Amino acid sequence: MQKLNRKDSVNNRIDTVLRKFRARMTSYPPGMCPLTLYRSLLQISMNQSCGKCVPCRDGLGEVDMLLKRIIDGAGTPEVLSEIERKCRMIAQTADCAVGVVGANLILDSLTEFADEYDSHIKNERCLENSSQTIPCVTLCPAHVDVPGYIALVKEGEYADAIKVIRHKNPFPTACAMICEHPCERKCRRTLIDDPINIRGLKKYAVDQVAADTVPTPPANVATGKKVGIVGGGPSGLTAAYFLALMGHEVFLYEEHEKLGGMLRYGIPEYRLPKRRLESDIKAILSAGDITVYCNTKIGRDISFDELRDKYDAIYLGIGAQLGNRMPVDGADAKNVIPAADFLQEVAAGKDINLTGKKVVLIGGGNVAMDAARTAVRLNAETIHVFTRKRDDYTALESEIESAMQEGVRFRTLLSFLNIETDKETGEVVAVWLQPEIVGEYDKFGMVTTEHSSNYPYRFKCDLLILGVGQRSDVAAFEAAGVPTERGRILADLTCEVADMEGVFSGGDCVTGPSTAINAIAAGQVAAFNIDEYLGYHHKIELEAEVPPALPNPCIPTGRAEIEEKDPFERRINFNHVELPMTDEEAKREAGRCLRCDHYGCGAMEGGRGE
Repeated sequence: MQKLNRKDSVNNRIDTVLRKFRARMTSYPPGMCPLTLYRSLLQISMNQSCGKCVPCRDGLGEVDMLLKRIIDGAGTPEVLSEIERKCRMIAQTADCAVGVVGANLILDSLTEFADEYDSHIKNERCLENSSQTIPCVTLCPAHVDVPGYIALVKEGEYADAIKVIRHKNPFPTACAMICEHPCERKCRRTLIDDPINIRGLKKYAVDQVAADTVPTPPANVATGKKVGIVGGGPSGLTAAYFLALMGHEVFLYEEHEKLGGMLRYGIPEYRLPKRRLESDIKAILSAGDITVYCNTKIGRDISFDELRDKYDAIYLGIGAQLGNRMPVDGADAKNVIPAADFLQEVAAGKDINLTGKKVVLIGGGNVAMDAARTAVRLNAETIHVFTRKRDDYTALESEIESAMQEGVRFRTLLSFLNIETDKETGEVVAVWLQPEIVGEYDKFGMVTTEHSSNYPYRFKCDLLILGVGQRSDVAAFEAAGVPTERGRILADLTCEVADMEGVFSGGDCVTGPSTAINAIAAGQVAAFNIDEYLGYHHKIELEAEVPPALPNPCIPTGRAEIEEKDPFERRINFNHVELPMTDEEAKREAGRCLRCDHYGCGAMEGGRGE
């Protein structure tokens, strides 16, 4: 007799356990030994074994014991060779995917973490003396004291919360609006329910107290040293802020009319109102002796050699504001424009009316989403976003969802072939697209595609926006001998430029297009290393006291989200789309923090004032 599954069956109860287990894997703490991680993943395969075939049933267990010997510091090169031999045998002879995947996992680790295996065998320890670190602080590129400012928000001390943020990041307002919040990715709160809404709490703090009303720390006594900074975006302004606080005289050169870089000219008004950005910039310029030269371009108004002669050190934070074009015929047509250029034209106030226009956008990054949502507000009739594969949608999921709500249409598995232009006007009239099918995954875990047997098809458009990346304007610096490679300035992790005494560089012009918080982190690192280069070792004092950590009962509680206006309301103008949290929401959300700066990971290294 057949029966229906019971709701309380063992399998259903196991599914509940696995949902919790997935949360544990998501919040795997940074700083842990990678070999310990691989061993735990191997044990999952061992537990999944059905026991029918010997390679999987017994072989994985033997590999586990050998791996434990290496982790415990009792391994030898012979043990490592035995692990490789057994895993290759299991991968070739196991009956099903459980054994094959488990063995291949360890084989991958032998290549990916060869240095870790070597350190465990020779030195009986991890390569970097691995230990758990505070997840949110570690994953924030600027290493902001996240638990500290959340605790201050909980107590209603918003000015002090801004001081804690600004201790590492002088853009509390801008990051509250547009940061991609990597700090939330491994939040330990995930073990209980959902990560803390860290960006939301930062936004609540700056919504209560404007950043430019919170005084910056007093600047150090003047050192007599002069530092030239090229680029008034997030990286350059961050470097200027910290160098000014250290007592150095800063001279900042910006080619645009106003400061802010891509925060001003690349992020649309509906995401980052410029009056809010100004509060951060005003506070930065009040930090010390900073002289600003706008509308000044290196190589046109002043040479790079002149800068080197005038200043004791130079920082290049020129960003990557030039949009890329595709190397195809028609890419220079009148109505084909890179996404970055399109956003800058709109930000500069150029009169663009897309009423009745069919817009096509190639690309799936955050800049592409900003361009698509901007086209909506310029009254485009339709906006279609095309990508080759789903992996190409690198924009924040929330940005993609908001674009969909506002009427942007998405299509994937379509590769771009060429642009069709009108022979008389030279304007684009259509794009040709080739349907794709998915194939194998590459070594980075990204899916590959190949042409489908379906015929290419023609898609009409009046405006083509290319969201295919940006590049830096390095021509003047190349001509002056600054080393570059593929349009990027060559600098190391300390931001020192190769073979150029006293020259530093960081941000998008070194890494390629990235996020604002990464640019800010580069400016911070450069400032402290420039200070060392000039012969100092200044510390920035923190003029705020973080409340003591109290035990958290770990009661599962819903996460407070930042809500947006109705899509039909927000798509008709460039007004800021996010709604503020209520006081009750913010205090409850702040109360969910587990204070990993005290519990689980110990006290913050070096103290908060350094």
